[in-house]
Amino acid sequence: MARRTRPAVEHVTVHGHRRAFVRAGSGPAVLLLHGLACDHTTWEPVIASLARTHTVIAPDLLGHGESDKPRADYSVGGYANGMRDLLTVLGIDTVTVVGHSFGGGVAMQFAYQFPERTERLVLVSSGGLGPEVTPAIRAITTPGFQQVMGVLTTPVLRRPATAALRLLARSGVSQLRDLDEVASIYETFTDPQARAAIRTVVRSVVDWRGQVVTMADRAYLTEAMPMCVIWGADDVVIPVAHASNAGALAPTARVEVIPKAGHFPHKDHPQRFVKIVRDFIRTTEPSTYDAGRWRELLDQGAPVGPVHAGAGESPRSPVVVVRRAKPA
Repeated sequence: MARRTRPAVEHVTVHGHRRAFVRAGSGPAVLLLHGLACDHTTWEPVIASLARTHTVIAPDLLGHGESDKPRADYSVGGYANGMRDLLTVLGIDTVTVVGHSFGGGVAMQFAYQFPERTERLVLVSSGGLGPEVTPAIRAITTPGFQQVMGVLTTPVLRRPATAALRLLARSGVSQLRDLDEVASIYETFTDPQARAAIRTVVRSVVDWRGQVVTMADRAYLTEAMPMCVIWGADDVVIPVAHASNAGALAPTARVEVIPKAGHFPHKDHPQRFVKIVRDFIRTTEPSTYDAGRWRELLDQGAPVGPVHAGAGESPRSPVVVVRRAKPA
C-alpha cells in the first residue's frame, strides 16, 4: 500500500507573525480549520482525497503548530480576520469553510464577518452550538494551569502518561478512542508559549459554566448559506446533542451523525467524511452575498419563537431529524 505523502508546510508572514499552512490540489477552494491545541496535521487523513477535486488550504492557527505564538488577539473574531488575510495573501477570494471543534466556532465567525467570501459552511463536532463541554477544557481556564502543566510535561511524567493514553486509545472502548489525539495535544504543552496561547484562546470562549460564544443569536443569517453539520456519535468532548441544536437553529442545515466516531470523525472515518463533504459541495450552490438581503435580515432580527441557546439553555423548536451517515 502506497504511503500517504504529506504536503509541504509553507509559511507566510501576515501582520508581522509567521503563519504555517499546507496547500494541495486545484479547483474550488476548501479551508480546513483545526480545533483547540491541534494543527493542520489533524486533517492529514482527508487532505489528499479532498485535493483530488479542490484546492485545500489547511493552516496552523496563530498560537498553534508551526505558526507563531505571540501575545495577541486569540478571539474567534481575531482568528476570522487572520483567515481572511491569509486567503487574501494566497489570492483566494471565496471558500467552503470546514471547521472542527474550536475551528468550527472560527468558521461560523468567518461566515458571519465575511459572507461575501464564504460559499458554504461545514461544522465538524463544532463549538458554539451549546454550553456543554468536557471539564478538561474548562480546567485550562483555572489559575495555576501554566504551572501545573509545566510540571506534568516534564519528561519523567509526560512519557509514561502519553504512552498510557495511546495504549488506552487502542483498547477498543469507544469512550477512549480520542485519547491518542489527547496524547498529541499533551505533547504540545511542553512549549510554554503554546500553553499560554491555548489558555488565552480557551478563556475567550469558555468559562466555568461552559461555552460562552454561541451562534444562536445570529443563526438566522445562515438562511442563504448552505450548511452541513457532521458529528461523531461517541463524542465525549462536545455532546452529539449539539448537532440537533445546530439543526434547530438553522433548519436548512444538513446534519450527519457518524456512528463509531468520536470527537474527530474525520480521523475515525476519513473516507466517509470526505464523501459527505464532497456530496454536500456537489449538491449545493455556493452562497452569493446580497447586501440588500443581509440588511433586511439584520433589520428584521431573529425570528420570534424559539429560545436562543445560551449558557445552561437549549433551543426550543420543532424536532430535528438527524441523519446517521451510512458507510462509504
